[in-house]
Amino acid sequence: MNIPFRVSAGETLHMALGAVWAHKFRSGLTILGIVIGITTVVTVASLLTGLRQGIVDFFQEFGPDNVFVARVSGDPSGQGARPKELKRKPLRPENAEYLKNLVRSIEDVGVSLYIIPQAGNIITVKVPGYESDNLFLMGATRNLYDISPRDLQAGRIFTREEELRGQRVCMIGSALGEALFPAGDGIGRTIFLDGGEFTVVGIFAPAKGGFFGENGLDRQIVIPLETARMRYPQSTNFFLTAKARPGQRADAIEEIRGALRKLRHTARNQEDDFTISTADSIIENFDKITGMIVLISMAISALGLLVGGIGVMNIMLVSVTERTREIGVRKAIGARRRDIVLQFLSEAVALTGAGGLIGIVFSILVTLLVSAIFPSLRCKVPGWAVATAFSVSVAVGLFFGVWPAVTASRLDPVEALRYE
Repeated sequence: MNIPFRVSAGETLHMALGAVWAHKFRSGLTILGIVIGITTVVTVASLLTGLRQGIVDFFQEFGPDNVFVARVSGDPSGQGARPKELKRKPLRPENAEYLKNLVRSIEDVGVSLYIIPQAGNIITVKVPGYESDNLFLMGATRNLYDISPRDLQAGRIFTREEELRGQRVCMIGSALGEALFPAGDGIGRTIFLDGGEFTVVGIFAPAKGGFFGENGLDRQIVIPLETARMRYPQSTNFFLTAKARPGQRADAIEEIRGALRKLRHTARNQEDDFTISTADSIIENFDKITGMIVLISMAISALGLLVGGIGVMNIMLVSVTERTREIGVRKAIGARRRDIVLQFLSEAVALTGAGGLIGIVFSILVTLLVSAIFPSLRCKVPGWAVATAFSVSVAVGLFFGVWPAVTASRLDPVEALRYE
């Protein structure tokens, strides 16, 4: 009695990997689409993860329980706002006291004024031997830094008395402090800001988070609100920051909305003519934008994976034709159809799995390069992206390898042995 010779699964896998390795150049060209697709998805996920963390840190510094009220949505300075929003009535500093007295779910309200240069005018800051226009200027009430505390590198926050008297004192961001006073002796020094003399009373510590590794707060100059109103009477871009009582932020939002609608005589059937936001809502909006970016990157990578998958299927069909006699020999010595299917599926998965691993390595290198160029942008490759990328690459191999594998398994051993 003849007992057919059986090939173990381990031997089948070994043969499959050997076949892939025997045609390295062809295999490399075959998986190029897989590499491009996986690299795109993982790199985009890594960059967006780092960017999101920076934005979370940026807005958390403003206070997780705070409610922000502005005339327009988006940038508080009003730049890039929709024309419809720019027609809204500006908020007023008096609105802060009104809300504080009327809304019971808030503890305090601070006011800031974003100063935008008039057309043809550029705001500059000067010290002997140095001048820069890379800054943005803001007026603020003293209590704003009780509501949204910021760390100081040196000096202090201006006092309430300095604010009420409209004194020419200022606090500057860390980047400006280093540029203006490299020796670190900025406290008490005089700077020339937009043609006026101001005394530096505080230098902020480097701000956390930011956009693409940069935080605009490090280039900020803050002066007392009354000083800003006297020097820039044409500026009306006021921004309110309300501190909600513990656990009452949701109530504070609704009460502030109702109070402002009443104050601004907004009809019941009209939408708000102001914008209310929180750190969470801003981050949520950012997540919606990045979600679209991820979908677009996935669509682009899907094309690469499709091209790569078709290439794998094509090369596997060619491989079946080239190895017809080998298949016949294997069947003649006892290989079953499932052994043949396993061998060719293993080759397809080995090809796409290798492409996935190469794509992951490339994406890690790109992420490290970006982190080296932008140290403050804390990019990292998320584990879910790596796992998903490798799983998808393996799935592509399984999907596009089924037809060649089944085709190989259906070959008649007698006809296969006769094949030349």
